[in-house]
Amino acid sequence: MESCEGSVQAATETLSVHDFSEKLLEQMVHFHVLKLTGGFFLWVGTSPVLSNLAVSMNSRFDSMPLSTLVLGDSSDTTPTSLAQRLTKKTKKQVFVSYNLPVTDSNLTLLVENRIKKEMELHPDKF
Repeated sequence: MESCEGSVQAATETLSVHDFSEKLLEQMVHFHVLKLTGGFFLWVGTSPVLSNLAVSMNSRFDSMPLSTLVLGDSSDTTPTSLAQRLTKKTKKQVFVSYNLPVTDSNLTLLVENRIKKEMELHPDKF
Protein backbone atom coordinates (compact mmCIF):
# COMPACT_ATOMS: atom_id res chain seq x y z
CA MET A 1 0.00 0.00 0.00
CA GLU A 2 2.89 2.37 0.68
CA SER A 3 4.11 2.23 -2.93
CA CYS A 4 0.67 3.39 -4.10
CA GLU A 5 0.73 6.33 -1.69
CA GLY A 6 4.24 7.19 -2.86
CA SER A 7 3.06 7.22 -6.47
CA VAL A 8 0.18 9.54 -5.64
CA GLN A 9 2.50 11.85 -3.76
CA ALA A 10 5.00 11.91 -6.65
CA ALA A 11 2.20 12.69 -9.12
CA THR A 12 0.86 15.62 -7.09
CA GLU A 13 4.32 17.13 -6.66
CA THR A 14 4.58 17.69 -10.41
CA LEU A 15 1.62 20.11 -10.41
CA SER A 16 2.27 23.77 -9.70
CA VAL A 17 0.32 27.00 -10.13
CA HIS A 18 1.81 30.31 -11.22
CA ASP A 19 -0.11 33.59 -11.60
CA PHE A 20 1.02 36.94 -12.98
CA SER A 21 -0.66 40.08 -14.34
CA GLU A 22 0.29 43.02 -16.50
CA LYS A 23 -1.41 46.19 -17.70
CA LEU A 24 -1.48 45.98 -21.50
CA LEU A 25 -3.11 48.68 -23.65
CA GLU A 26 -4.84 50.22 -20.63
CA GLN A 27 -6.38 46.98 -19.36
CA MET A 28 -5.21 44.60 -16.67
CA VAL A 29 -4.57 41.16 -18.18
CA HIS A 30 -4.25 38.17 -15.86
CA PHE A 31 -2.30 34.99 -16.60
CA HIS A 32 -2.75 31.67 -14.81
CA VAL A 33 -0.38 28.76 -15.46
CA LEU A 34 -0.97 25.23 -14.23
CA LYS A 35 2.17 23.17 -14.79
CA LEU A 36 1.38 19.55 -15.64
CA THR A 37 3.55 16.51 -16.23
CA GLY A 38 4.84 17.01 -19.77
CA GLY A 39 2.96 20.24 -20.42
CA PHE A 40 1.00 23.16 -19.02
CA PHE A 41 -2.39 24.88 -19.05
CA LEU A 42 -2.38 28.64 -19.67
CA TRP A 43 -5.40 30.85 -19.01
CA VAL A 44 -5.36 34.48 -20.19
CA GLY A 45 -8.13 37.00 -19.49
CA THR A 46 -9.46 40.04 -17.68
CA SER A 47 -12.27 38.33 -15.74
CA PRO A 48 -12.85 34.73 -14.55
CA VAL A 49 -14.32 33.25 -17.75
CA LEU A 50 -13.45 30.10 -19.69
CA SER A 51 -14.91 30.88 -23.12
CA ASN A 52 -12.57 28.65 -25.13
CA LEU A 53 -9.94 25.95 -24.79
CA ALA A 54 -7.33 24.82 -27.32
CA VAL A 55 -4.73 22.09 -27.11
CA SER A 56 -1.51 21.62 -29.04
CA MET A 57 1.13 18.90 -29.09
CA ASN A 58 4.13 17.84 -31.12
CA SER A 59 3.74 15.28 -33.88
CA ARG A 60 6.38 12.87 -35.06
CA PHE A 61 4.94 13.21 -38.59
CA ASP A 62 5.24 17.00 -38.95
CA SER A 63 7.58 19.73 -37.69
CA MET A 64 4.57 21.97 -36.98
CA PRO A 65 2.73 20.99 -33.78
CA LEU A 66 -0.87 19.78 -34.05
CA SER A 67 -3.52 22.00 -32.50
CA THR A 68 -7.28 21.98 -32.16
CA LEU A 69 -10.04 23.88 -30.43
CA VAL A 70 -11.75 21.80 -27.74
CA LEU A 71 -14.24 24.44 -26.57
CA GLY A 72 -15.41 27.76 -28.02
CA ASP A 73 -15.96 29.60 -31.28
CA SER A 74 -14.02 27.96 -34.10
CA SER A 75 -13.83 31.24 -36.06
CA ASP A 76 -11.47 32.59 -33.36
CA THR A 77 -8.08 31.07 -34.13
CA THR A 78 -6.20 32.94 -31.40
CA PRO A 79 -6.19 30.17 -28.76
CA THR A 80 -5.17 27.42 -31.22
CA SER A 81 -2.41 29.46 -32.86
CA LEU A 82 -1.06 30.60 -29.48
CA ALA A 83 -1.08 27.02 -28.18
CA GLN A 84 0.71 25.88 -31.34
CA ARG A 85 3.43 28.54 -31.04
CA LEU A 86 3.95 27.76 -27.34
CA THR A 87 4.24 24.03 -28.10
CA LYS A 88 6.80 24.78 -30.82
CA LYS A 89 8.78 26.90 -28.33
CA THR A 90 8.58 24.55 -25.33
CA LYS A 91 8.27 21.12 -27.03
CA LYS A 92 5.46 20.37 -24.53
CA GLN A 93 1.73 19.72 -24.72
CA VAL A 94 -0.02 23.06 -24.17
CA PHE A 95 -3.62 23.89 -23.29
CA VAL A 96 -4.64 27.54 -23.84
CA SER A 97 -7.75 29.44 -22.86
CA TYR A 98 -7.54 32.96 -24.35
CA ASN A 99 -10.39 35.09 -23.00
CA LEU A 100 -9.66 38.54 -24.43
CA PRO A 101 -11.51 40.28 -27.25
CA VAL A 102 -9.76 39.82 -30.60
CA THR A 103 -10.34 43.43 -31.59
CA ASP A 104 -6.71 44.51 -31.46
CA SER A 105 -3.91 42.39 -32.92
CA ASN A 106 -1.41 44.55 -30.99
CA LEU A 107 -2.92 43.24 -27.73
CA THR A 108 -2.44 39.63 -28.87
CA LEU A 109 1.20 40.35 -29.70
CA LEU A 110 1.75 42.09 -26.34
CA VAL A 111 0.14 39.14 -24.52
CA GLU A 112 2.36 36.63 -26.31
CA ASN A 113 5.48 38.72 -25.63
CA ARG A 114 4.52 38.92 -21.93
CA ILE A 115 4.13 35.13 -21.78
CA LYS A 116 7.55 34.63 -23.40
CA LYS A 117 9.10 37.10 -20.94
CA GLU A 118 7.59 35.17 -18.02
CA MET A 119 8.92 31.91 -19.50
CA GLU A 120 12.41 33.40 -19.53
CA LEU A 121 12.08 34.70 -15.94
CA HIS A 122 10.46 31.51 -14.54
CA PRO A 123 11.16 28.55 -16.85
CA ASP A 124 10.40 26.11 -14.01
CA LYS A 125 6.75 27.29 -13.93
CA PHE A 126 5.96 26.15 -17.50
